[in-house]
Amino acid sequence: MAIRHLIADMDGVIYRGKSLIDGASAFVQRLLSQKINFLFLTNNSEQSPLDLKRKLEGLGVQGLTEKNFITSAMATATFLKSQRPGGTAYVIGGGGLINELYNAGFSITENNPDYVVVGKTSQFNFSMMKKAASLILSGSKFIGTNPDVIDPLEDGYEPACGAILASIEIATGKKPYIIGKPNSLMMTIAIRQLGAQPDSTIMVGDRMDTDIVAGMEAGMKTCLVLSGVTKPDMIQNFPYKPNYIFNTVGDLYPEHL
Repeated sequence: MAIRHLIADMDGVIYRGKSLIDGASAFVQRLLSQKINFLFLTNNSEQSPLDLKRKLEGLGVQGLTEKNFITSAMATATFLKSQRPGGTAYVIGGGGLINELYNAGFSITENNPDYVVVGKTSQFNFSMMKKAASLILSGSKFIGTNPDVIDPLEDGYEPACGAILASIEIATGKKPYIIGKPNSLMMTIAIRQLGAQPDSTIMVGDRMDTDIVAGMEAGMKTCLVLSGVTKPDMIQNFPYKPNYIFNTVGDLYPEHL
């Protein structure tokens, strides 16, 4: 079946840090001109769709709307609302995550919350780790927006949500339930938002351990780009492989897939 829908990661695929990846703007214009139904999906829970739209506009990418984005914060809020409508949460994370939980009807509290929800934030400190560990050991359910240990930047990498989760996991002996990639739950939410079927959708990402495995397990075709975390010599370390491999999305033409 021809590819009619596309889901693409952002960090390491469209940009690295504050720098647009070569060919990314032309790739987006191809999607728009060919009327490909697409979503930009990110495991980063710090930013809202509006933040992401404005970021890409600032990098020179035009023509997008907030409906072109889905974040792990949105997927987390959707999942938690389905599990416990009107629930409560202690949150470690940015404004994007807190806002999505509020929109889903959750209250944010440190007083015996139903969940401890953890996303990426540069403000993480010992006091937050101590509070989260105490609440989890007292019975709050441990939720992580995504497992990424590092995120790509224009000049290297920085610690990500998985590094924060690891500290709390070691302190409590409890593993978080992860909502974002590689959990195919996030892919299912994205496919539903597109109104698509998996066999006519392709997942484009830079990480074999999250993007590619999540797309594969959701029944989609997969495309690895080498502009982010996964490098060519790393691919053979995995027991699965992508359907396509390109240096950047600048080399990707949907009509040829």
